[in-house]
This record gives sequence, C-alpha cells and structure tokens, in this order.
Amino acid sequence: MADLPSSNSGRTSSPAIDVITTGLMLFALFFGAGNLIFPPVLGASAGDHLWQVVLGFCLTGVLLPLIAVIAVSTSGEGILGLARRVGPTFGLLMPLAVYLSIGPMYAVPRVVTVSYELATRPVLELTGMTPGRWALTIHAAVFLGVCLVLGLRPSKLADRIGRWLTPALLALIVVLCAITISSTVPLDRPAQPDYVAEPLVTGLTRGYLTMDVLAATVFGIVVIQSLRSQGFHSTNAVTKATIGAGTLAAALLAAVYVGLAMIGARTQGEDVSDGTALLRNAADAALGSTGVIVLAGIVLLACLTTGVGLLSSFAAYAHSAWPKVPFASWLSGSTAVSFALANLGLTTVLAIISPLTLLLYPIAITLVAVTLVDAAAPGHLRMTYLLPVATAIVLGAVSAAADMGWTAPSDLLARTGIWNDSTGWILPTLVVLLIGVGIDVATGRWSRPASDLSGADDDVARVAAEGF
Repeated sequence: MADLPSSNSGRTSSPAIDVITTGLMLFALFFGAGNLIFPPVLGASAGDHLWQVVLGFCLTGVLLPLIAVIAVSTSGEGILGLARRVGPTFGLLMPLAVYLSIGPMYAVPRVVTVSYELATRPVLELTGMTPGRWALTIHAAVFLGVCLVLGLRPSKLADRIGRWLTPALLALIVVLCAITISSTVPLDRPAQPDYVAEPLVTGLTRGYLTMDVLAATVFGIVVIQSLRSQGFHSTNAVTKATIGAGTLAAALLAAVYVGLAMIGARTQGEDVSDGTALLRNAADAALGSTGVIVLAGIVLLACLTTGVGLLSSFAAYAHSAWPKVPFASWLSGSTAVSFALANLGLTTVLAIISPLTLLLYPIAITLVAVTLVDAAAPGHLRMTYLLPVATAIVLGAVSAAADMGWTAPSDLLARTGIWNDSTGWILPTLVVLLIGVGIDVATGRWSRPASDLSGADDDVARVAAEGF
C-alpha cells in the first residue's frame, strides 16, 4: 500500500498507549449516527426479551466487525490485499464499490444531514432561531471543512480522535445513560411480534443490517497506517496491535449499545421504531433543555469521527490505486462530492446505494471469512477464494435485484425454504467454501508455501491504469 503522508515514523509513546488510543479511535470511527439510533429501538421493542436481542445484536454488530478488522490487518495491506487474492480486477472493483457506497456517495453525506437534523437544527431552535434554507449548506461546509482538516494527516488520526474526541464522546454518552437509567425504570411495554417469536435471531439480523462489516474493511486501512506510523512495522506486529485495539473498541461498543438499549426500554415514545424520537425524549426527560445540548454533542462527535474516518479511508484507497493523484487531492475531491450530495438530497442516491449494499455485504463477509481460513493454512489458497466469493456475488445480486423490484430469482430461491433476501446467501456460500477448501487440499495448495502477496498495489494500479 502506498504510504500516506506522515511526519511520525517512530514511536513516541509506549506500545500499550498506542494500542489504547488506536482502539479509542476505532470505536469512534464505528460509532456513527446509525449506531446511536439502533439500540434504543431494540430496547423499546424487545420487552422482556431485551437481553437475548442485545446479545444477538452484539454478535453481528460488534463481534463480526471486530473479526473483519483483524482479518483485514492480516494482509498488511487493507482490503486491497484481501481483494487482490481473488484477482487484480476484483481487487480494484470490489474495494472501489465498497469505498464509494459507504464513503462520499452515501455514508458521508448521510452523517452530514443526520448531524444537522439531530444536532445543529435543534440547538438553533432552542436558541429561538428558525433555520433558513441556507442552514444546511452552512452546516455542511463547516462540518466537512473540519473533517478535511482532521483527515489531511491520517497518521495523526489516532492522536486527534483517540486522545481527544473519543473521550469527549464517551463522557457525554455516559452522562446521558447514567442519568436516564438511574432516574427511570423499564416501561411495561409489550414486545413487538418479531422480538417475541425469535428474539436472538431478530437481534442478529438487526446487528447484521448495521453494515458495520463493510465499515470494518474500510477502516482497516486507517488502523494499519496509524499503527505503522506509531512504530508497528511488521505484519505480525500490526495484527497483534489490531487485535488489542479492536478488542477495546468492541468492548466499548458493546457497553454503549447495552446502555442505549436500556434507555430505549425506559423511554416513552409513540413509535418504538423511531430511535431519534426515543433519544430526544430520553434527553429531554433526564436533562430538560440541557439534554438538547448533550444529545447534540453526542451526535456531532459521533458523526464527525465517522466522517473523518470514511473520507480518509476513501482517499487512502484511491491514492493506493491511482498514486499519481496526491492523497490530499483525493481527500478534497471526495469532500466536495459529499458536500454536493448532502445539499442536493439523498433520495436518488439511496435508490442506487441500497441494492449495491445488498450486493456488497455478502461479498465482504465472505472475503473476511476466507481470509481467516487462509490465515490458518500454510499455503496460498485459490479455489477457497474464487468459489465462495463467486457464490456470494451471484446470491448478493439476487438480493440486489429483489430490492430494485425484480423478484423472480428471489422468489425461485424462496421455494427452497431456506432463502431470504437478507441472510439466505450464508448457508450456500458456507457449503461452497468447504468445497473450495477440499479442492485446495486435494491440489496441494493448502500446504504449498505461500507466495509473497506484497504486490497488491502494483497489480491493482496496473488494472486501474489499463482499464477493466
């Protein structure tokens, strides 16, 4: 991977401190507006089944992204290194689609608009001001300007986010959770039907739908570069540090999710599916008008750290694939695109991104799973990558087609009794993965010494230069 701009080539603090600050950074990168809103909905909807639902949510919304971050770090090259193992063309197209879908084409404009609706606008209204037609534009310019400044030096992200922004974010969350939980009791509210029938499965599905595994593959490049700039140079050292940082981030995410779910279980709200309203009601009931400020601070910090991470990750990927364009130019360009989309509205973008995400998520999870299998093999696997990834592409395309209105393939698969458009791809892909492992064992690839995989950048850059 091409080096990003860095002024810190050696370690200036202890390895333990570096891992902790990186873990805090990773927590903040993951914890965006969606992660703030989902858990209260679980708490308000689960009734007596709260803990089964929260357990399922944490398994797929915390543990799975942790595994993905670790898998990405094992390549030493981020998702470029993982995707390249399938093939150079795939190694360019798949990461590009992922970075665009949860970067400047959707996720970044979304955090801009969400932070405006949940933070800036309520604070303006609290002060007696009526937000005009230019309020969102001004908010977007300031918000993305801060993201641009913070993201220009990726090697400093762990320090800027891990040491400063994350502690502030956690402190505000603790204040809201502690006051709300200590001053209220769970409401006697019946569980929603899905939460009664299969609470654990419902939690698993809700965590799966956070799409944080895609974010994990994106943030992996930020974690790798941050750790390298702090003195972790070998792949083994980066992987070990990533495990430590990722475990800390996962523990914090799980604790925050539990606290927010408990808030949801204790908060009045006519619509239990509206996480935004639940949080507003909780903040108002616990802190009054001060709650508007506290919630605004939580939302702004959560959205800001996620926006910085996504923009920096996209710029790092693009600079690796097309190194003639400077990192700063990619960062500035993606920020400008995000600004335009945030102001033009996301309705059209959502119509494109939703099916694209349904296509990409199975591919990303499959790639992570295969990478973990490959890490246990002394050889360099081939069919173990190709077959399950190809299967995930086909089945992901079926889900994407159904989302766009063409349901014939999905309806046909549904006749098997084991298919649905969210998780139906898992079992077939797992079976094909085992078949791929069997083929690689039979052909000797499982035990054949692995070749040097460090040329990911060269292969991907060549494909980018030559076209598809």
